Amino acid sequence: MEMLASSLKTLPSPLPTATTSSPESSCKTSVSTRRRAIVSASTAGMASLLQFSNPISHLCSAIALQPQQVELDQEEDRLVHLFQETSPSVVFIEDLELAKIPKSSSKGDTVSVDEDAKVQGTGSGFIWDKFGHIVTNYHVVDKLATDQTGLQRCKVFLVDARGTSFYKEGKLVGIDPAYDLAVLKVDVEGYELKPVVIGTSRDVRVGQSCFAIGNPFGYENTLTTGVVSGLGREIPSPNGRAIRGAIQTDAAINSGNSGGPLIDSYGHVIGVNTATFTRKGTGISSGVNFAIPIDTVVRTVPYLIVYGTPYSNRF
Repeated sequence: MEMLASSLKTLPSPLPTATTSSPESSCKTSVSTRRRAIVSASTAGMASLLQFSNPISHLCSAIALQPQQVELDQEEDRLVHLFQETSPSVVFIEDLELAKIPKSSSKGDTVSVDEDAKVQGTGSGFIWDKFGHIVTNYHVVDKLATDQTGLQRCKVFLVDARGTSFYKEGKLVGIDPAYDLAVLKVDVEGYELKPVVIGTSRDVRVGQSCFAIGNPFGYENTLTTGVVSGLGREIPSPNGRAIRGAIQTDAAINSGNSGGPLIDSYGHVIGVNTATFTRKGTGISSGVNFAIPIDTVVRTVPYLIVYGTPYSNRF
């Protein structure tokens, strides 16, 4: 109070004015003052009420959020559609070791005869054409490629264009260890296959979205998403040489993904998932993964189908 009084003393005093008022005017002034106070309080209360419970403001907020929600829904629908369109072209591969050399089968299919066959590894691949050619990594089928016992087999699980699941024995057609590529062929009599849509890796850019479909740890038809993290990488091949021009991605690629397709936002194959750096002692992807560019695959696979070896090995 003393501070308040002191401060008031520093203000200039207004000049005194002589006023006279009757009791009636004093009463009117008092009533008017009370009315103004009531109106001011009511106005403040209403403003406070509108501030906290104004349905129009909530409606505006909801309207502002609608485009964002629509955009998210469209993005999810696009990814779902992308997977539904491309996953029937991806196959699951099992490396089997038979318990004994089977007797010849009339259909040449021995993977369903030996119930004691051991699964030695799994991988992925994709349907190259309607004739049953399957592209995968060489290291997925290297046991079959180097088999000296006659006990190694590949079992390929597929889905036809009508959504019917079936499996067939995969026959090795051609290999190229230098680029870690191999081609299998399955008997597709009575089935209509859906080959992948081949894209190009020439126009791939760092930062663009990409997607991997495969069978990590045996979990079939797994979709992982990411971006192209780098281009022109160099990774080792099974024969010790370097594979140049590999695509780097952070889309998760784990054991069992090898041989599956790396696709772009249009569902076009831009690479073959091949390798990953793993956290020491875990076997889990570190987010640094690699795919063989599809342009290299397109140059190699036709020779493997026709000749069984790459062009460079024919001379």
